Amino acid sequence: MAKGHRSQIKRERNANADKRPSAKLSYARVSSQKACFVLDAIRGKDVATALGILAYNPRYASTVIEKLLKSAIANAENNNGMDVSKLYIAECYANNAPTMKRIQPRSQGRAYHILKRMSHITVVLDEK
Repeated sequence: MAKGHRSQIKRERNANADKRPSAKLSYARVSSQKACFVLDAIRGKDVATALGILAYNPRYASTVIEKLLKSAIANAENNNGMDVSKLYIAECYANNAPTMKRIQPRSQGRAYHILKRMSHITVVLDEK
């Protein structure tokens, strides 16, 4: 157990919080495996290059991640007052979200399970 008053504990926890601008999309209707293919392509790149990669990537996840990246850029510019030309993607990852389970009826009374996977996608930026 942590020592001190509840407000003191919260103050210490918030002091150690990550100050980098970020954006998170919860329950994105794309599997984390498919999202990671796109995220691997832009990880560590500067923002302008990453937007170019996402614009010409044919995967569905790239449109979702492009919108998320633009949100993170707006957060950096408006909330933190950072220069957009100096930003790069420090972290980006996709975690598993709850899976929707559906049933497809098949012949002879059988049922096939359909798993509609979702993910939580996070993009964290930083200045060079």
